Amino acid sequence: MHFHDCFVHGCDASILLDGPTSEKTAPPNRQLRGFDVVDDAKAQLEVACPGVVSCADILALAARDSVAVVNSFALRPHSVPTGRRDGRVSLASDAANLPAFNDSVAVQIRKYDEKGLNAQDLVALSGAHTIGTAACQLFRYRLYGFPGAASGADPSLDAAFVPQLRALCPQNGDGARRVAMDTGSPNRFDANYYGNLRSGRGVLESDAVLWADAGTRGLVQRFLGIRGLAGLTFGVEFGRSMVKMGNVEVKSGAAGEIRTLCTAVN
Repeated sequence: MHFHDCFVHGCDASILLDGPTSEKTAPPNRQLRGFDVVDDAKAQLEVACPGVVSCADILALAARDSVAVVNSFALRPHSVPTGRRDGRVSLASDAANLPAFNDSVAVQIRKYDEKGLNAQDLVALSGAHTIGTAACQLFRYRLYGFPGAASGADPSLDAAFVPQLRALCPQNGDGARRVAMDTGSPNRFDANYYGNLRSGRGVLESDAVLWADAGTRGLVQRFLGIRGLAGLTFGVEFGRSMVKMGNVEVKSGAAGEIRTLCTAVN
């Protein structure tokens, strides 16, 4: 949710605003969950210190803390700068440029670059897919009738993995059914995601292409600790990239406001 917020109008909690045409209603955001958790935190903070803590800061801190809760290795919670103010504009049409499940590497890099983030940030932040789920409708096209594939499945997928995904996502089944993006350790925040990419077990196409592309493959290999390459420690680099992303187009001073409710402007 923090990621989806920062890529539209910057990290200003615009993703949290309700409305018939708000960002929440945009196709890339309809699968997001956890709004009630942020609303509850805001309600408690308004009792303790009214008008002080922005919804944007709550979202940034909640993203950090949720990682700390599920991490399964020595992941140091990263220090999150605060002081963001909340935005007043939230339009579904503005979410069109969010990184998408079927974006090529070139498109993903362009979208990240527009926010001041680089290819390493892309690979590090994509590692968040070590937890969470994806709806069948976002990747089922890779399993059935894939163009030019005799088997019907995307040839970049591990052949042994395809039957597992087909069992979870039948061709005419419920497109809203959700599948873990890291089938190996779905409830642990670890570096297993990168091993999945190497093994052809990236569920989303936008993940799989990170291994297929020579440039980003080198970064994935560094997160895997491939001999002969300067290693990257996922827990450290993920935190650095999260802080970097959390500073995208931040509103401060007279810009924005401190919302009383995260779902509505004051």
